[in-house]
Amino acid sequence: MEESNRKKQTRCPVSATLDIIGGKYKAHILWQLTDKTLRFSRLKKLVPAATPKMLTQQLRELEGDGLLTRTVYAVVPPKVEYRLTPKGRALRPILDAMYHFGAKLLQENGLEPDCTMVHDRNCCDSCKKD
Repeated sequence: MEESNRKKQTRCPVSATLDIIGGKYKAHILWQLTDKTLRFSRLKKLVPAATPKMLTQQLRELEGDGLLTRTVYAVVPPKVEYRLTPKGRALRPILDAMYHFGAKLLQENGLEPDCTMVHDRNCCDSCKKD
């Protein structure tokens, strides 16, 4: 799908945000890249539901939207690393809020969070109070 077809012109802030983070695995990828640089193989382990093709597609879209950078090293075998840009790091409060909302929702249903999206209990003031 072409970039112009993927993004629709919108003036709604929520829609504009969802246009860039609303992919099936994008929020999960962004969460995993928070405060770290990861290689494709590590991201694949941390986002196991994504096929390699889907993970690659989502990473390309996030890169195209300026949320992450892809660095290719000229070595054999090829080494590729992904890290968030300042624009991508600015999504941290949104991702933290999504984590908190989802954790509370699970707990209300008698479940404990159990996934690769480990949360840093010192990420923000509301977490430090927990």
